Amino acid sequence: MKKLLLTFIVLLVLIISACGTDTSKEKDTAAPDDKKSGTITYQSENGPIEVPADPQRVILLSGFTGNVIDLGVNVVGVDVWSKNNPTFEKEMKDVAEVSDEDLEKIIELEPDLIIGLSNIKNLDKLSEIAPTVTYTWGKVDYLTQHLEIGKLLNKEKEAQSWIDEFKKEAEAAGEEIRAKIGEDATVSVMESYGKDLYVFGSNWARGTEILYQAMKLNMPEKVKEVAEESGYFTLSAEVIPEYAGDYVILSKYSDADTSFQETETYKNIPAVKNNRVFEMNGQGASFSDPVTLEKQLEFIKKSFLGN
Repeated sequence: MKKLLLTFIVLLVLIISACGTDTSKEKDTAAPDDKKSGTITYQSENGPIEVPADPQRVILLSGFTGNVIDLGVNVVGVDVWSKNNPTFEKEMKDVAEVSDEDLEKIIELEPDLIIGLSNIKNLDKLSEIAPTVTYTWGKVDYLTQHLEIGKLLNKEKEAQSWIDEFKKEAEAAGEEIRAKIGEDATVSVMESYGKDLYVFGSNWARGTEILYQAMKLNMPEKVKEVAEESGYFTLSAEVIPEYAGDYVILSKYSDADTSFQETETYKNIPAVKNNRVFEMNGQGASFSDPVTLEKQLEFIKKSFLGN
C-alpha cells in the first residue's frame, strides 16, 4: 500500500512539473505577440503620446511616405503628392488618396496611426480616430527626421542603420566628386515649376541635402545670400547667370515653362556651354526620405562621375 501511494505521489509530481514547463513555454512564445499588440510612448513635439508598438495601418497626410515604406510598415492612405509621386508608384498603386479634410474616408480606412505636418487641419478630430503625430517641417535635419519616424514606428535600430550606411556612401561619393571637379567648384540646384524658376538652399530636397550637407560641395555665394535661410528663392530668366554655379542640377516638371532654356542668356552660362547642367525629374524631387534620397544619390553619382 505504501509503495502504491509513493508511486502515485511521484507520478503526480511529474505531471505537475510537465504542466508547469508547458505553460512556461506558452508564455514565452506569446510574450512577443503581446508586446506587438500593445503600445509604446513616443515623445512627440507636443508631448508624450501612446502609439501602436507594431502599427499595421498607417495614414500619411503630409509626405514622410518614403520613410515609412523604407521601414517596412504598411500604408493605407496618403496625401495627393505621395499618391502621384512616380518614385512610389508601385507601393502606392492600391493605397487610398486622402487629405486632412477627408474624415469619413479616413475613418473607413481604420488607421491605427496617422502622421502629418504640424499645419494639418482637423488635428483634434483626427486624434479621435487614431493616435496622430505631427512634425514641423525643417525643425530637424533630414536624417534626424528619419530617425524620429523610426522611433515612432518602433524601428529606431533599422532607421539608424540606414542613416549610417547612407552617410557613409554619400560622403565617399562626395570625396570622389570633389577630387574630380575641384574643391572650389560650385553647384547650384534650380527648379522649373509652372511658369516659375527657383534656386534652393541646403535643406530643400531636390538633392540639396546630399550635395551640400553630405557631400560638402560648394553653394555659390549669391545663392547662399538669398536661399540658405529661406530655403528657396524665385528667379527671373534674366538673372540666372548670377546664381548658376560651375555645375547646375536642374529639376524640371513635365508641364513647366522651360522657354528660358531657349534664351541666349541661358545658353551662354558657362555650366550650359560646358555641358555641366544635369536635369532631374521634378516629379517626386521635393521629397527627402530614404527611398527618394537613394534615387537622388545614384543620379548625382552618375551625373558627376558617370557611374
